[in-house]
Parts: sequence; C-alpha cells; structure tokens
Amino acid sequence: MSYLRNRAGLVVTIIGLAIVAFLLGDIINYGTPFWMKNQNQVGSVNGESIDYQQFNAQVEQTTAMYQQQMGGAGSPQIRNYAVQQVWNQFVSQELLKQEIEKIGLSVSKDELNSLVTGANPSPQIVQAFTNPETGMFDKNQLNTFISQVNTQGTPEMQHQWNMLLENIRNERLNQKYSNLLSSSVYVTSLEVQEEYSLRNKLANFKYLMLDYSSVKDSEIKLSDADYKAYYDTHKNGFKNPEETRTVEFVLFDATPTANDTAATKSTIEQLKAELTSSKTDSLFAAVNSDTKHPFSYIRKGQVSPALDSVLFNVPVGTTVGPFLSNGAFEIAKVVDAKFSPDSVKASHILLNATAEGGVEKAKAKADSIKALIQQGESFSALAVQFSVDQNSKVNGGDLGTFPRGQMVPEFDEAVFSGKAGDVVVVNSRFGTHIIKIEKQIGNSKIVKAAIVTKNINSGKATTDAAYAKANNFFGDANSKNFAETATKHGLKAQKVDRVIAMDNNFNGVDVPRELVRWAFEAKKGEVTDKIFDTEENFIVARVVDIQPKGLLSLDAVKPHIEAQVRNEVKAKMLTEKLNNALNGASTIDQAAQKLGKTAVSVENIVLANPVLPGVALEPSVVGTAFGLQPNKLSKSVKGTQGVYAVQVTGFVNPAELVASEVNNQKKQMQTTKAQRSWSSIYQALQNKADIDDNRIRFY
Repeated sequence: MSYLRNRAGLVVTIIGLAIVAFLLGDIINYGTPFWMKNQNQVGSVNGESIDYQQFNAQVEQTTAMYQQQMGGAGSPQIRNYAVQQVWNQFVSQELLKQEIEKIGLSVSKDELNSLVTGANPSPQIVQAFTNPETGMFDKNQLNTFISQVNTQGTPEMQHQWNMLLENIRNERLNQKYSNLLSSSVYVTSLEVQEEYSLRNKLANFKYLMLDYSSVKDSEIKLSDADYKAYYDTHKNGFKNPEETRTVEFVLFDATPTANDTAATKSTIEQLKAELTSSKTDSLFAAVNSDTKHPFSYIRKGQVSPALDSVLFNVPVGTTVGPFLSNGAFEIAKVVDAKFSPDSVKASHILLNATAEGGVEKAKAKADSIKALIQQGESFSALAVQFSVDQNSKVNGGDLGTFPRGQMVPEFDEAVFSGKAGDVVVVNSRFGTHIIKIEKQIGNSKIVKAAIVTKNINSGKATTDAAYAKANNFFGDANSKNFAETATKHGLKAQKVDRVIAMDNNFNGVDVPRELVRWAFEAKKGEVTDKIFDTEENFIVARVVDIQPKGLLSLDAVKPHIEAQVRNEVKAKMLTEKLNNALNGASTIDQAAQKLGKTAVSVENIVLANPVLPGVALEPSVVGTAFGLQPNKLSKSVKGTQGVYAVQVTGFVNPAELVASEVNNQKKQMQTTKAQRSWSSIYQALQNKADIDDNRIRFY
C-alpha cells in the first residue's frame, strides 16, 4: 500500500511508471499564449518541452521517496537531487522516444494484447497479478480485473490500467531498440587476438627520460603563440557542455560556539527534570521537541544509537539522557514496554470513507466485506473489486512483509497486536481498511517512549558577531577590490571555477539556490547585492568570469592551461637536447652517457596497463616500445612527465589461443561491447540534441 508507508506512515508510489507516463503522454494545453507556455517550460529536448507543473509533481514524489528511504525531514540537498534525477529521466526518455520514432519501431495492437493476455505475458503483468497466497501468476485475477475495468471501472481504475499498458508498450519498444543495438555489435577473431596480445604480451626495454622538472619554470617565457598552439591542438577538450560561472566568495562562520552548546545542554537538562515528573508525556514531547517523534511503539534500531543502547534496558518510567547525537541533545522517557512480532505479512482492502458517504457507512460496508471473507470468499478477488488502493489491489491487496513503523499508527497497532489469520477493520486518515494478517515473524521487545530533541543552534550573539563581520566586508568590497578587501579584513577569498546552474555548493560548502540564481543573472565583475546566509555561514560573492555554452575562447581557458603550455615549451627544449644525444648513438646507453644519465631497465610491461614503474602512466612511451623491433633505438617521445627515448631488449609472446578459448573470449568481449553500446549511443544522442535547460528559473 504505497501511500501508507513512510516515517509517519506514508509510502510513496514508485516513480518510474509515473515518470514514463507523463513523459511519453501527449501534453496539449489549449488556449495558452505561446509566450506564456515558454515561460512555464522547465526545459526541452529537440523542441519537446516539459511543463513546470508536470515536472514539479514528479520532483515532489521523488523528494518524498528519498525522504522515506533516508529518514528524517526534507532538505535542500534532497530536493536538489530529486530535481536532477527527474531531469535526467526526462532527457533520457525523450531522447530514446524520439530515436525510436525516427527509426519506425512500434508495437502493434495484437502484440500488446499478447503481452497482456497471451501465453507469455509481460513481466509487469506477471508481477501485478501474482496471487499472494500461492506466489503464482493468476490469470483469472487478471481477467477479473480487465472485466471490472471494462464494465464498471472508475476513471481512476481506467487511468491506472492505461498507465500500465503504456508502460508495457514502452518496455517492449525499449527492448526492441536494445536488441537492435546488440545485434549491431560483433567481435572478430582478429580483435580477440589483438585484445589477448594487448593484455598478455610482455615488453622488456630500457628508457631514458629528461624530466620536465629539470627545467626551472622561471627559465620559461610563454608567448601568445605558445598558448594558441596548445589551444588549437586541444580544442575538443575546451567545449563547455553548458554555461558556467567562475565565482569568488568569502564565508563568515556562524556555526554554534561552545557557549551555544552549553546553553542548549542547560535547556535539555531542565526539560529532563520536567519530563520525569510530567503526567502528559506525549503532549510534553510534542510541545518541547525540535524534532517531532511519533508517540508509538518503536523497535530496536529506530532511534539514534545512543538512545537505542539504553531505551530497551531500563524500567518503564525511566527518563534517560541527555545524549549528544547529530548536533542535538536527546532525552527520552520510557512509557511502556512489551514484546511484539518483528515483522508482519498482510493484505488489505481500502475504502474511501468520503465516497462511501461517511465513516459510519464505510465501516458498515467494511464489516460486510469482512463477513464475506470469513465465509470463505477470496480476499484477493474482493480487493480487486472494492479496494481504492490502486497499487495493492492489482496484487490482490498484498502489502508484502514490513516491520513496525512503516504503516500509519492505527494500521501498525492492528497488525502487530492481532494474530495470524485475523481479519480486522481499522480506520485511519487514509480511509477504512479491511486487513488480513497473513503471517507474523519473530518476537522482540518494543517500547513506547516520549522523545525530546533540542538542536544546538547558534545563539543571537554568535550570529550577530558573524553578520557584523560580513556587513563590514560587504560595505568595503566592490568589483575591483574584492580579494584585496578580504585580505585586509583578515579573511580568505575562495574561488570556484565552474559553477553550473543546478549547483548547490561552492567547493563543498552548501549555498542557497538564491545565490546560484543571482550568479547566473549577474554580469561579470558584479558583487552580490546582499549578504546571503545558510544555517552555518553568511556569504558574499562576486562573479569573476562567465563561460558560455560551446567552445570556450582562448582567453577563457588561458589561466587553466598554463602548466600544460609550459610543459609543451619544455618538451621542445628537451626534445632538441635528447635528439642531439641520440644523433650518432646506436644504443640507449650511449645516448645516456652523452647526457650524463643512466638508462633505466623495466620488465614485463603490458600495453593494456602502460605504466612506467615509479614514474607515471605513460601510454605514448609504452606504445612506442611495443611498436619497435628489438634492439632498435627510438626517436624522442613526448610523455606526460618528460621526453623519452626507448630501446626494446625483447618481447615475451603469450601462448597461442586455442579455438575454444577464442570463442569464449569473443563472447565475453561481445557482451562487454553490447553493455557499453547503449551508454555510447546515448552520449552521442545527447551531444547531438538541442537541449534547453531552464530549471534555474524554477529551482
């Protein structure tokens, strides 16, 4: 029952089906001006846009799902992650959909019918209509549901069924596309031999290196021509996939001090005394705790480690703590304790009390359904017929096995306090439930505790002092003296080179989204028009540079390629020096002697791992060695750490592959290629696509 689960009892519907449905569905808005539509677009892929309301609905569901998985309240980080996940889903689904349409793949009506009611139905159909009592696919249950949809199905049932059909259709289309990709990948026997040699042929050689560090940086004068030569050679590496900003910022620490911690501890000590004598424990906790904990039975492992280690070992009526946990002090009073099952397997039928004409009428109908079940009627069939929980009814009401705390309190109490085989009727905020307790597993101690948490927050004196520093700096800083003013104030200006629109931190420091939006609206050189704040810092920032989407200019990349350009100039100098030594030499030792150096011997080097032991990864050098005849002296080779010369002393060839080994290797290589094919093709589709990302306007 997807919407009964979470910390307070809410379980969020699995988002994959919903995302596919809204992404691949036809989205038509009549009567909306073109400019207004554009204003409300989160983004588009090759002209196919996504509306903010639809996108945000998925963000809300995904955020709730992450909160359920991670526990605790929502946070800007969780929401930001949800925004990114939904965006990635939209882009990938749209790219795939467009490509499938372009090449003409389709699913016929007969093919879809076969996937639903044929001899080999879709795995989604099998999963949805597996009888929870037998664990087997129940075709009768499927036929009953289809009949219900066709004869007396509600709009909600029709929508749910159509969504499932659409997902099955898309699954088959994706499978066809994947099969096409797999069929286009093959491996020849020659490729197998080359791969085998790449990983198993050994080279023994000597090398002579002139290290770049042997030339002092101060001796190198870089010219514009040097920069341009490097830039022109490496242009493909300077393509900016999206617009970015370089931002300079100063942080003003406003985290709690020792005085703040002491003040919070004093407060929690006073609350402990009051909780110990309290006669209304749940009310006291609700009023005084910064974090609201349900006043219900909990199992071991549901609270912080500090509380968990004592709550189950003290008598009822004991107040424990305070304990310091995750920036907060905690106390708890044990109100009751008993033994209970560890987990329960259950099914339910949910009635909508409003639709039934009120709670009393819903209760009466539930009692009638309960009587039918007790007379031997099939619970799963009744669930398909009556339940409004669309996520469990297709499984005959089966909720699976779950521990205490995943359902709303009323539901939890019913299934954990009853016994296996019971059928009970319970009301909750979601409606009226007819619950069948299938099985109870384990038996452990549980306790009911009133828990009070007090967060250690910065006091007024702490925040006022930090803000005063920020305000003094803000008043003095401008676009021309930002870094100098920071130094003058005894502060350090930090810089983040590539801020993207959906970032939420600068160099690992959490920043408000409002600050990132400002950075993408500001002009180069502008300083923030106000002091921004987070839970731990005040921030003042300046936009240092703007890098547009596409090929970055030489001026934009110049500060970042200085080290590489300097090595290029050094490489020219060292190449000339090495070539002079190689001239007239027949062995690498002779060349080394001219330079007053000693050639280094290495053994058992493989091309698949081109590392020079103790030096670095040097693919150009190792590749040169494998291309030489034994005893032949190479020309100079430019590497990552210096300029080299190589002379091979010998190769050790691996044993020949037999036919069976060739076939096995071919299968392995083909599997690997097929697995990589999708990511490569997706990347190509993404690079070619016209993707417009407007998320920063909304998030």
